[in-house]
Amino acid sequence: MSGKSNPSPSESVRLDKWLWAARFFKTRALAKAAIEGGKVHCAGERCKPSKEPKLGDELLIRQGFEERLVQVCGLSSSRGGAVQAQQLYAETADSIERREHAAALRKAGALGISTGGRPTKKQRRQIHGFHDAQEQ
Repeated sequence: MSGKSNPSPSESVRLDKWLWAARFFKTRALAKAAIEGGKVHCAGERCKPSKEPKLGDELLIRQGFEERLVQVCGLSSSRGGAVQAQQLYAETADSIERREHAAALRKAGALGISTGGRPTKKQRRQIHGFHDAQEQ
C-alpha cells in the first residue's frame, strides 16, 4: 500500500484536497467551490483552493448553518476512513459549544426560521443578527 496518508511535514497538500481528505466535503469540487465562495477562511482571511495548510493553522469552515473553527493537526492528500480523517484536525472547544448552542436554538425554533427552503430577506437579516450577536 503506497498511499500518502502520512506525508512528512515538508510535503505540501492543497487546501481543497485536505478538506476532502478530512471529510468536510464529499468531493474536491465541492471543497473548491466552498473555498472560492468564501466559506473557508484561514487565519481570518479568505484563501484560495491551492493554499497549502500548515500544521497549527486555524481554519473557519461554514457548511449550511454550521460553522466550525478547526486547527490543522495533520496533513493528508488521500481520503481515508472517518477515524483517520478526525486525526487531521481538532475542533476548538469554543466552536463545539457555539455549534451545539446554535443547534439547540434551531431545534427549539427560537430563530423563527424554517429550514424548508431558501430564507426570505427578513430571515436572512435575523440570521446575520444572530451571528453578529455571537461574535461580540
